[in-house]
Amino acid sequence: MHGYELIQQIRERSDDVWRPSPGSIYPALSQLEDEGLVIIDKVAGRKTAKLTEEGGTYLQENREDLGDPWQDVRAGVGDQALDLRGQVHQLMGAVAQVARAGSPEQAAKAAEVLTEARRSIYRILADDVTDQQS
Repeated sequence: MHGYELIQQIRERSDDVWRPSPGSIYPALSQLEDEGLVIIDKVAGRKTAKLTEEGGTYLQENREDLGDPWQDVRAGVGDQALDLRGQVHQLMGAVAQVARAGSPEQAAKAAEVLTEARRSIYRILADDVTDQQS
């Protein structure tokens, strides 16, 4: 697979919880290539990664230690994080509508609301930290 196919597979297998960027995938592939675990070839003008025999052996011999990364990722995210992600997507949709159809004044008001929302969310964390220290 090439890097973007790997990104898609990771997103699908983690139920869209893990969303790696190209900036994290490509260095990881380079590291795995340096370790002899994958080989990078150009296929149809794209760099593709393929597990080497050594890489397959490593996976088999270390399967228990490596665990199930998909389950680990899913288990690390609570329902509240997924609920918040849905809220953020809805917010992004509303912002996109203002950016496309709103006047400059409406865009400026939206920017103010977003700035205050960001600050308010950080205050929630700051209050939680303060409460824990008390």
